[in-house]
Parts: sequence; structure tokens; C-alpha cells
Amino acid sequence: MAKAARRRRPILRYTAIAATAVLLPAVAYSIWAVSRDYEMSSALEIEATADEVWAVLADRESYPRWNPFIVSSAGDLVEGGTLTNELIDTNGGSMTFTPTVLTVEPGRELRWKGSVMLPGIFDGEHWFTTEPAGDGLVVLHQEERFSGIAVPPMIGSIRETTLPMFDRMNEALAAEVSRRR
Repeated sequence: MAKAARRRRPILRYTAIAATAVLLPAVAYSIWAVSRDYEMSSALEIEATADEVWAVLADRESYPRWNPFIVSSAGDLVEGGTLTNELIDTNGGSMTFTPTVLTVEPGRELRWKGSVMLPGIFDGEHWFTTEPAGDGLVVLHQEERFSGIAVPPMIGSIRETTLPMFDRMNEALAAEVSRRR
């Protein structure tokens, strides 16, 4: 019996070494990845007031008609509310997610945060702000901060497929504001 116990000890030792060899890099990567947020932004000067821009941004029922990026959005636009947004990327791929509304300040800021799968895997905090630019102009800022362990290897793809859609949405919003004037 003592011989069998001695034979098991090396197996347990090798198992512990193998588990450490797998888990240690995974834990290190997770810690590193969680500390690596990625932000992107797009801004456009629009001939309008902040209230006119807000009126288009908050009119989510009209998104399917004019918005090339967020093609549908439903839910209560109140802080703490949940939205259901469908996005289209530059490849035509769509994704539906349900972010929580963080900030609703008419004419100033709209902000939400959502997760893909579980929080901490792939999270995105998205916001729109307006900034007066004088002489009947306003600057619309659209920004997003991505975080989570799946973000670092996806940064190139995010930049290529999502950032151009921020620009397209901002331009389409400006055209819709102009159409409504």
C-alpha cells in the first residue's frame, strides 16, 4: 500500500505543475486584459442646436429610416432603464444587445453600458454628448469605452468595423436634423 501511495505522489505533483502552467498565464492575462480599456470616438460639427440634435437622437422609433449603425432601439430612455439595440457593422453583421441606461440629460448627454455574455468578458460604455460651437453650431461627440478580457485581441476588428459606423451615424444624424428643420 505504501508503494501505491508513493506512485501517486508524482502523478499529483505533475498534475499540480500542469494546472499551474495553465492557470497562471490565464490569470495573468485576465489581470492584464481587464486593465486595458480601449476607447474610440467620432465627432461632427452640425448646423443645429443641441435640442435639435437631441430630438433626433431621442426619437428612436425613426432609427430604422435614417440610422445606418443603430438600426433599432427600444426600451425606456430613463436612467436605470434597459434598451434593446440592434447594431450593424461595416461588414453588414448585426448584433442585438441590452444595455442599461446610465445618463439621460436632454440636449447634453445620453450614455449606456452593456455586456456581451457576462460582465467583464466584453463590456461597452457608449455615450453621445453635445457641445456648443457658436454661431448656430453644435459638435456631436459619439464615444465608447470597451473593457473586459476579450477586448485586447479584438481591438483591430472593433476599430475597422465599428468606428466607421460612428462616423456614418453622426453624418446621417446631421442629415436628419437638416431634413427636419
